[in-house]
Amino acid sequence: MRTQFRKQRRWGRWVIPLLSLGCFTYFGFHSWSGAYGLNSAEALEVRRVELTEQLASLTERRQRLERQVLLLSDGAVEADMLDERARFLLNVAREDEVVYFN
Repeated sequence: MRTQFRKQRRWGRWVIPLLSLGCFTYFGFHSWSGAYGLNSAEALEVRRVELTEQLASLTERRQRLERQVLLLSDGAVEADMLDERARFLLNVAREDEVVYFN
């Protein structure tokens, strides 16, 4: 006859509830205040607005550069633009001109 003795552990029945409570606490905390939690929604909205403004300025800059490239590559280079580019590249100014540096 086989008998099985099992030692009654006092804390054994609390292991799974404590692990479950720890997991719920961890995921609950991070779903509320984590990087992508509920509290970070406002910060993400601010970041979205900043990136939208940056995209608008970059789009405007790209359009301006495309216009300049179109003027240069059209075959009919404007005299003012050619003069400006040549002066900029050669670092030359006339005696009666005033040069402003950015």
